Amino acid sequence: MERYAEAGAEQLGLGIKGVKSACAAIEREIAAGTTPGAVLGVLHEGREWFYTAGYANPKPAQGQPVPVSEETLYDCASLTKVVVTLPLILQLIDEGVLTLSTKVSDILPPFGTAGKEEITVGQLLTHTSGLQADMNLHSHGWDREQMWNAVLSAPLVTKPDTEVIYSDLGYLTLGCMIEKVLGMPLDQAVKGRVLDPLGMRHATLTPSPEQAGRYAATEYEDTIQDHLSGIVHDEKARALGGVCGHAGLFATAGDLLQYARMWLKQGAIPATASPEAEGGESRILSRAGAVAATRTHTGHIHGSNRGLGWVLKGDKMDASGDWMGPGCYGHTGFTGTSMWIDPELDLAVVLLTNRVYGGRSSSVAQLRAQVHNALTGAVAW
Repeated sequence: MERYAEAGAEQLGLGIKGVKSACAAIEREIAAGTTPGAVLGVLHEGREWFYTAGYANPKPAQGQPVPVSEETLYDCASLTKVVVTLPLILQLIDEGVLTLSTKVSDILPPFGTAGKEEITVGQLLTHTSGLQADMNLHSHGWDREQMWNAVLSAPLVTKPDTEVIYSDLGYLTLGCMIEKVLGMPLDQAVKGRVLDPLGMRHATLTPSPEQAGRYAATEYEDTIQDHLSGIVHDEKARALGGVCGHAGLFATAGDLLQYARMWLKQGAIPATASPEAEGGESRILSRAGAVAATRTHTGHIHGSNRGLGWVLKGDKMDASGDWMGPGCYGHTGFTGTSMWIDPELDLAVVLLTNRVYGGRSSSVAQLRAQVHNALTGAVAW
C-alpha cells in the first residue's frame, strides 16, 4: 500500500503523508469489518488516481470472492439525486422550460393536493418543500400506478421554507417531472444528456444482474437468498423498477470523477470526455446554473446550508471533514458512497464503499472525514 500511495501522491501532486493516511484509514475500516471493500478516486488539478482495497463481494453464492477493482460498479444510492436528477433539472431551467419557481402541480396536476398547490421546483431541490422524508412503497403489494399515486398525493408534514427535511419523495417527484417534460424515461434522458456527453461509460440506471461480478454487493436479501448485486438496494427504487430520481444509479469511481470534472469546470464538458469540448465550450450546464447550484439557498433556515441538490459546508449532513474550505460541496449515499468537491483546491474525492453488506448499522461517517482531512491536508498551499 505504501509504495502505491507514494506513486499516487506523486501523480496527483499531493503530499505523500496525506495520501498514505487516506489509504490507511480505508484499510483500517475494512479490517474492522465496517465495509468489505472500497474504491477511492481522487482528482487534483486535472490529474486523477484510484486506490482499491478489499472485496466487492467477499462471499458470492457461486464462485470465488470478487476483489474490488477500478471497474467495480457501486450502488450509488442518493448520489443519484445530484448526478442524475439535478443536472437534468438544471438543463431544463437553462433551456427555459422550467424555473426554480415553477409550481410542481403545473407539470404534475396530481401533486397539487393536500396543501401542495404552491410547492416549487426549487423547494424540492433544496429539500424545503415540507414533504416527509420517506414512504413505504414496497410492502403493500401495490402496482406501479398505486405507488406513484401514494408519492404524489403525500401530504406536507411541515410548512414549506421553514425546515430542511431531506426527502426522497421530493426527488422521486422531480424524476417524474423530468419524464413528463421530456417525454422519455429518466434513464434515457440522463444517458443522452449527461452520461454519454461526459464519457461516463459505465454509469447506468439499468444494471444487468446477470453480470453480478461487476457490482459491489450490498445487503443480504431474504427473497433471493443472497446479497443484492446489480439490483438497487433502495426498496422504493426497487419496487418502482430501479429508474428513479432519488436512487438507482450504478457507477464506477472513474465515472463519478468525470462528473466532478464537469462541476470543477462550472458546467463545461472536460477534454477527457471530448478533446474538442473545451475549445468550443461545449457544456452540460450553463456557468450560471452551476454557480447557482453550489451557493446556499437555505440561509434563512437555522442549521442548514443547502445548495440546489448539493450539501454545503456546515450543513447537518456535511461530510467534508474539517479541512475543506467554505466553498466545498458534495453528497453522500446510504449504501456508503460519497463525492466531495473543493473548487478552491481544485480537488474532488470520490469514496465508494458497500458498508451495508453486513447490515445497516455500520457507519463510514468517520472514514469520510478522515479521508477528506488527509487528502485536503496533502494539498500544497
